[in-house]
Amino acid sequence: MLLREHAQVSRPRQVHDLGELMAIYECNYIRLRQLIPDLATVGAVEVSLAPGALDLHLRIVERNRYTTTLRLTYEFEDEQGRFVAPDIQVRIYHDARLAEVLSCGRRRGHRDATYDSGRRDYGLDDKWRINRFLQKWLGYCLRQGHRFRSGRSDVLEPAGSWPEVLAGLTVSSSDTP
Repeated sequence: MLLREHAQVSRPRQVHDLGELMAIYECNYIRLRQLIPDLATVGAVEVSLAPGALDLHLRIVERNRYTTTLRLTYEFEDEQGRFVAPDIQVRIYHDARLAEVLSCGRRRGHRDATYDSGRRDYGLDDKWRINRFLQKWLGYCLRQGHRFRSGRSDVLEPAGSWPEVLAGLTVSSSDTP
């Protein structure tokens, strides 16, 4: 009798709502844009190197006007060869400023991902859990110092010395009213 009562008193499973999930999607978008500041020009395959951290690998799977699909992972090697983990595929919705996990979690010996929204209709709690994992992992990567930079320089070059710039901006008599 005591065991049955104890089982009924156990903590209920936490249920999340759509608003919480959308907030995580938005946070994931913000963190991905911090990780990849110039998403439009970053290469199709990039590696971020941060001192004292594992190399973070990025692969752009697809670029469209309103979405970009990418993969983020670490690469490991052991006596059986190279493998990737956690191998997360994310779709970024540029117009809505959201990022959602499409698949995650390939493991050695298993071809399919443990979470794959293309093959199964997941419930809200499952989506919340995997996207919350991405949120925490992106925060961890950012704290380690990971960033993906495009090939072009982020530093703006000066146009020249002020006297030279101002001399080039002189107003001709035909421009005055």
